[in-house]
Parts: sequence; structure tokens; C-alpha cells
Amino acid sequence: MNLIIYITIFIIGTLLGSFFTLAVYRIPLKKDITHERSFCPNCNHRLEFFDLIPVLSYIFLGGKCRYCKQKIRPRYILLELFSGIIFLLFYISLKIDLFNIDVNKIIYFIFGIFYISTLFIIGGIEKEKHYIPSSVFIFGLTISAIYIIYLYIINAIMYKYVIYFVFMFIITILNFVIINKKEKQNYYLQILILVTLLLFFIQEKLVIIGVLISLILGLIKSKLNKKTEKIPFGFYLCFTNIALLIINNYTYLIK
Repeated sequence: MNLIIYITIFIIGTLLGSFFTLAVYRIPLKKDITHERSFCPNCNHRLEFFDLIPVLSYIFLGGKCRYCKQKIRPRYILLELFSGIIFLLFYISLKIDLFNIDVNKIIYFIFGIFYISTLFIIGGIEKEKHYIPSSVFIFGLTISAIYIIYLYIINAIMYKYVIYFVFMFIITILNFVIINKKEKQNYYLQILILVTLLLFFIQEKLVIIGVLISLILGLIKSKLNKKTEKIPFGFYLCFTNIALLIINNYTYLIK
């Protein structure tokens, strides 16, 4: 039974990974990510069902578009595989017992899916474009609000989450004001919003550890990279915190 569940979670993770690649490409271009059919960015041909099967389509097509034969970047299959593995590890880390289901763990798992998905999209866009679209932050803010309601329902200690939410709301509004006035993104303010978002789902000490690891990775990249490039700090921050979330669940499940 567990094997079937693991395979199902992995497949769902790869499907989400396929969606992440679409979202990372389209959101900065302000294109629809839910209703518009997928297409090849090279020849613009609409992709059919058998072109969109995560992992398998890439393998069967030899890493090329079926229609124009343009090579497909390996990052697509790598992200799909990575996404599947991450969601599987997250599920396993919660130690969910199918024969004695804990509703709180299931709800936490669902919120975790949305949380990790948000970080995947933020990290992907930040690495490619070095900014984080406000629409993604609004989605994160909405999920955070729903999470606070859930904490209130189960009578959890939630005062600190309310403080985080109010702070995140204020700096998100401030970010909008700056964009409207200066017509450009404030990168440091966006990182602050991202750090606040992280505080909703993992302990403060883990967020601090994630920030320190991200700073170290950024310094290493700046030393190794001879070209002057912007350091994708948000990218490091997202994926170090996903890793810390899963590791923490293995050792101590936050209830």
C-alpha cells in the first residue's frame, strides 16, 4: 500500500514540476498559466497530451520538440524529477500512517504542497529574472491567511503568525507603492517579504539557518564566478528552506 502511495505522490510531484516550468516562463511575461494550452516556445506549435507527460515525454522525444526538432533544455526533465523527489520526501517526512490517519498531518501536508509550490515558482523566477512578481507574493499572502484561519480552528498558538501576516501585508503594500512610483522592483524589500513568508511554515531558527546558508552559497558563487552577475539569493533561500523543512520533519514534526 505504501509503495502505491509513494508512486502516486511522486507522479503528482512531477506533474507539479511540469506546471512550475510553465509558471516560471509565463508569469514574468504576464501570460495566463491556467487556461492557455502549452506550446513550444520555438515554433509556437500547440503541444498535445503525449508531448506533456512529465519525464516520459522528454525521454521518448529524445529531448527535442516533436514538431520543429528544437532541443528542449534539460532543466525541464530535471525540475520534474526534482519536484517529484521533493514532494515524496516531504510526504515521507510527515510519517503519515494510512491505517491511523491524523487529520492535522493531512492538512499540514496540503498546506505544505502549496507552500513548497510557491517557493519553487519564486525560486525559479528569481534565478532567471532576479526579481519576484507581486502576483506570486499575493498568492503566498492568501495561503498564509488561510493557514492562520486553520491554526485558529485547531486552537494553536497563533499570535506570532498574526504578527507575521500583518508585517507581510504592510511590506507587500509598500512594495506595490514603490513599484507604482518608481516603476521598478525593490529587490531587498522582496527578499524581506520572502523571509516573512518562510516564517509561517518553519521555525524561526530554521529560517535564520536558511538565510545564513544562502549567504554562504551566494559568497561562494561570487568567488567562483568570474563574470559580474547578480547573486540569486532568493533562489538559494527558497530551496535551502525546502530542504530544512523536510529535514526538520524527519527529526521533529512541528505540530
